[in-house]
Amino acid sequence: MSINQAMLAALRAISYADPDVSKNYKLMREVKTLTGRRVLKSPYQTLNHEIARCGHTIPVRLFAPGDSFLEKPRGLLLFFHGGGWVTGNIDSYDKVCSSMAKATGQLVLSVDYRLAPEHKFPAGLEDCYCVARELFCGRGVPGIKPEQITLIGDSAGGNLAAAVSLMARDRGEFLPRRQILLYPATASDHSEKSPFPSVRTNGTDYLLTSRRVQEYMDLYKSSDADLTSPYFAPLLANDLSSQPKTLIITAEYDPLRDEGEAYGRALSGAGVETKIVRLASAIHGFIALPPRFVHVKRAYAQINEFLEQGVRV
Repeated sequence: MSINQAMLAALRAISYADPDVSKNYKLMREVKTLTGRRVLKSPYQTLNHEIARCGHTIPVRLFAPGDSFLEKPRGLLLFFHGGGWVTGNIDSYDKVCSSMAKATGQLVLSVDYRLAPEHKFPAGLEDCYCVARELFCGRGVPGIKPEQITLIGDSAGGNLAAAVSLMARDRGEFLPRRQILLYPATASDHSEKSPFPSVRTNGTDYLLTSRRVQEYMDLYKSSDADLTSPYFAPLLANDLSSQPKTLIITAEYDPLRDEGEAYGRALSGAGVETKIVRLASAIHGFIALPPRFVHVKRAYAQINEFLEQGVRV
């Protein structure tokens, strides 16, 4: 399956007008927030809260899978949003999280972690870790047990989910059982020197460009030393043992495709139960499309199958 010519021409036109993230990230945040918010009142319930155990407050938003929090959920998805660690936020992913709760029948807890460049690596990651620790240590959502929690993130959020899992193993405070990584960023080099062909073949014409990924990372890093940290680029980890059961979903026309799949193979090679699914004809960021779109339906079919299988003992 391939993208039709009219769609490809439109994507190329949008990609060609690729703004300099370092100069326009504040405007990009505003645009994402406006387009990500629900226009109509949703029949699904949300609850805003703050986590205040990490030296500062971290806003979170809980989405119910139905019209009431009184209904017993199947579990909880701890969601880390995308946006290159720079432009996404809890409001810009409002529609995504509402749809995710409905599609999975699970509670979704979205984390409004601190953004770069105002707060560089590892600030946002530490926020995500802090919220995860609260949940897994039983100080989060009443009625939700640690084994019912799944980490999930898209793009930069997939990077953060993978990094939280690595950090949790290394610090020994808790250990997630499942993680779902949607088209995750796992490497630190998206230049022409990248070992991954998708950085070049999909790096100019499909909305997210390789140049933009590199600009996001330049804003996210505190120094060049971060580029070699597995918490910055999980694929660099020397040891991927004791990681959660993992589902990785990639998009055919995405510059991050190959590194996401390489991370899945590396996890599998370390003995971690891992499934890699590439969605044909999909582009980066497809999970933000309306639920009726075929790639969104296919992604949630894979996610629900993964969640229903549980963890092998």
